[in-house]
Amino acid sequence: MTETEAKEFLPIRVSTLRGDLKISFDAYVQVAGKFILYCRLGDSFEGSRLTRLREKKLKKLYIPPDHETAYRAYLEESIETAYDPKSEKPLNVRAEVIQGSQQAAAEEVMDAPEKKEFYDEARKGSKRFVEFLKRETFGLKAVQDVHNVDMNLAHHGVSVASLSVGIAEKLGFTEKFPLDILSLGCFLHDIEHHYTPVDYTRPLNSMNPGEKQLYLQHPQKGVDRVKGYKHFDEAVMRIILEHEEHIDGSGFPKGLRELQLDPMVMIASTANAFDRYVSFYKMSPKEALKELLVNKIAQHPLEYMKALQDELKFQSLI
Repeated sequence: MTETEAKEFLPIRVSTLRGDLKISFDAYVQVAGKFILYCRLGDSFEGSRLTRLREKKLKKLYIPPDHETAYRAYLEESIETAYDPKSEKPLNVRAEVIQGSQQAAAEEVMDAPEKKEFYDEARKGSKRFVEFLKRETFGLKAVQDVHNVDMNLAHHGVSVASLSVGIAEKLGFTEKFPLDILSLGCFLHDIEHHYTPVDYTRPLNSMNPGEKQLYLQHPQKGVDRVKGYKHFDEAVMRIILEHEEHIDGSGFPKGLRELQLDPMVMIASTANAFDRYVSFYKMSPKEALKELLVNKIAQHPLEYMKALQDELKFQSLI
């Protein structure tokens, strides 16, 4: 790897990169104020290069300013090929690109929720994401098969979104509310975790009192953070606020019950509970579903959990 003195490098998100395509730019890592060439123009991220970055929970690489146009073209080619139903690329490769692009869009909003252009881009992406899931019979499985190796918050949001679309389809709710808004709410539901020092990947019962208090506040603080921005949809803010509520009143922050909860929120809550076990506690999908059906049976509508179970079976995930 080649070392370069610090200059005006531009950050790019690791989640936008893919292994099977040669890059048209130089990509650097930053170490102790120095920029070290990690992947050279004309090379690719095949093999362990991307895996190592994700295992180290590295979210950003850097490119020289004069390589920005080439990077944007690389992104556009990757995304357009991934969404093209006539693409010859395998579904799993396309799904990895789509998952990464939605994760990157969610991270942009989490970094700067005040920027309407970031929110609008994520909103536009959520529509294409839903169209992909509805068009591709096993698109949900392909997205779920992109494992969250670094327990990334935005990756978790994309997983919750794909599961929520699957649940909504099984329930016959596809015309009841806009699935793209449901997906966008799922992408951003944990936005406050982006700003607090609490390790959100740990079980609540393993936290000390101070950590637990901060964790219990994340839905309310999350919606407080964004409610002043007119570009945030009301339904998205409702998912942020209520995704930890349970139908038996045992959730937080308000202890709401089933009749007080919107179906869209209950779908997001069910999918969120399941994916926490998979993404953060590293349970298998089968173990996570069993935990919900045996030990959390009163917290989510049985009909919704049955829809989740049916979708997981259909997708051969359990």
